[in-house]
Amino acid sequence: QVQLVESGGGLVQAGGSLRLSCAASGSFFSINAMGWYRQAPGKQRELVAFDTSGGGTNYADSVKGRFTISRDNGKNTVYLQMNSLKPEDAAVYYCKADAIPDIGAYVRGTMRGYWGQGTQVTVSS
Repeated sequence: QVQLVESGGGLVQAGGSLRLSCAASGSFFSINAMGWYRQAPGKQRELVAFDTSGGGTNYADSVKGRFTISRDNGKNTVYLQMNSLKPEDAAVYYCKADAIPDIGAYVRGTMRGYWGQGTQVTVSS
């Protein structure tokens, strides 16, 4: 099982910055991809940024040029640097990891997705 713990959310003024962190722990064979989704009230959860560990990074169009995702594979941690924040960026941000939980899953070629509990980002105008 993989446990994901996010931190770094909070209240910031429009134009400000925040840095989110997500650390993975537990028992697993490997973590392939890690990234961030967000969900605002009344809206569906959406991709923000994802790092596919050798396969590049993906960003939502709405955050390109403002947000940067990075990973520390040695620490099984993913970060999201958010600059020039806008009120529309306010949401609960969720960390997601795609991991191979054990050797059996590796042999079968299967992965599982794991989610963190979420961290609130509030942007005041």
